[in-house]
Amino acid sequence: MLERMKSTMQRTYLALAGAGLAATTLQAVTTPLAEAAGVFDSQSVEASRFAVLAKPVGFADWSLLLIEQAANGQPCWQARPDGLVDASMNRFDSKEICTSYAGSNAYSLRVAGQDLASRYRLRLSQVGNELQLQAMTPSDTTLLLLGRGQVNRRDPEGFVPIKLESDWQLNRRVFGQQTLKHIYFVASTPLGQLIAQAGGGNQQAQPSGGGAPGSLGRALGSLARGGELPSGPVALQVIPFRE
Repeated sequence: MLERMKSTMQRTYLALAGAGLAATTLQAVTTPLAEAAGVFDSQSVEASRFAVLAKPVGFADWSLLLIEQAANGQPCWQARPDGLVDASMNRFDSKEICTSYAGSNAYSLRVAGQDLASRYRLRLSQVGNELQLQAMTPSDTTLLLLGRGQVNRRDPEGFVPIKLESDWQLNRRVFGQQTLKHIYFVASTPLGQLIAQAGGGNQQAQPSGGGAPGSLGRALGSLARGGELPSGPVALQVIPFRE
């Protein structure tokens, strides 16, 4: 009798364990599919009702800010004669008229229908007098260029307008039938193609042997064209001695 009870309990345990393993396996298979399908959708917005701005922070940093003219009324931002933008929404009760989007929870990247909020983050990087809106991910060193603006002067109260590149536009995040307070930077081009384009654009041709002339070659070329030799020492190319 005791042996029969032990055998029954063992079969029950094995059946339950098998069911649990099957459920775990099913979850492991379906979860990536659910993530790939995406929980959110997106819809287009009227671009003229949005301003993409770079806000100066401290002496050298920048933060990304989006302002939406959500309703008709006083303008939420105004262009200044010096090329910067004034956030005029800060000078009146703009609660029902203007909406601002700041921080990683307010905007993210969406490419070819795929939500990349968990993989890519946005940043502003100044290169000379140009301010670039870039998307970056730890898994790839390639930077995606989303937009750019000109830094004519740095003013704590002035915002630099960022013009999006032709591949990019703004969309709103949608969950079911509900529109959310979250803005996507959207590109319809597949991510692999965007990365390839960005990688190719960042590469610069390197001079090969016998390519670009050295200092002596430039000096002789200038002399041949009727110019004068430059003052000061001329760097000569050092050729290793071989027997």
